[in-house]
Amino acid sequence: MVKLTDTAKPVRDMLVRQGLRFSQLRLLAALAETGQVSAAAAQLAITQPAASRLLAELERMVGATLYTRHAKGIVLTDSGELLSARARAILRHLDDTSHALSEMSRGTRGLVRIGAVTGPALEIVLPVIRDLRVTYPDIEITVQVDTSDKLAEGLMSEALDFYVGRLPDGFDARSFQMQRIGPEPVTLVVRSEHPLARRDGITLEDCLIYDWVMQPPGGLQRRTVETYLLENGFPLPQRVLGTSSLLLTMALISDTNAVAPVTQSVGEFYAARSGLGSNIRLLDIDADIAVTPFSLVKRAGQAPTPQAARVLDLVERRIASRNAAPTP
Repeated sequence: MVKLTDTAKPVRDMLVRQGLRFSQLRLLAALAETGQVSAAAAQLAITQPAASRLLAELERMVGATLYTRHAKGIVLTDSGELLSARARAILRHLDDTSHALSEMSRGTRGLVRIGAVTGPALEIVLPVIRDLRVTYPDIEITVQVDTSDKLAEGLMSEALDFYVGRLPDGFDARSFQMQRIGPEPVTLVVRSEHPLARRDGITLEDCLIYDWVMQPPGGLQRRTVETYLLENGFPLPQRVLGTSSLLLTMALISDTNAVAPVTQSVGEFYAARSGLGSNIRLLDIDADIAVTPFSLVKRAGQAPTPQAARVLDLVERRIASRNAAPTP
């Protein structure tokens, strides 16, 4: 019977456990560069005898001869070449790490996690991301587009650095810091060849004979539109498909005679672009429908990371530009 024995696994950090020092790695890298112990010692600002002792300790540690002497200096052995190459790689990685840490402290590198409801995601966050690709290309951005209640949860759990949306019910307002941006105008969109798109002077009443695509019951935008219709004496649409998917909404509008209320920034974004958006048109209706104002929302009493502060600055500039623009 053959008895199998486990192969011994290498011990992690063995060289470190045996006393490997960075000065030895730096010395070996300098030795490979200069080919002389005296010149390598000068790079480290130590004496030649001290350098020789460090190299002797290193050879005992690894159990191999690392260099041989000749008339003009030294020549690294195969073991010395291997170890010096690894030493140079380690030192380069440390230099890269130092540079990355410096960039992070200056806010020019790192991860920033942004949340936004749909309209501001297109109107505010998207232009900021475009700017970031030029101004701070090493800042990594993730964007969560969701409802304000989900974004508030993400902010409180520190899964988001900040978000653009609203403060939902059920959250302690003292936990948030908010900068008001403004209301979200709502417009109606249809496909370009829709019967209403070929008429002038259409009204909301003209739109109500068609199917509508809206948020599921209880959604903020849907409540806003339904409240507006009822307060102004209009009946609610009789046939409504409820979906929270903007992609499905635009696909349905593009292929049917349905009507959809969307925020104006969303409607303008899709109507101005090729592909699916090229088949979308905004209806010119005299209706002042707007969702309650949204804000830039941050955690109270907590300073942003340097990279998040960089992105916040760009977001705030975009908001100031938006609010300064004349109302069409």
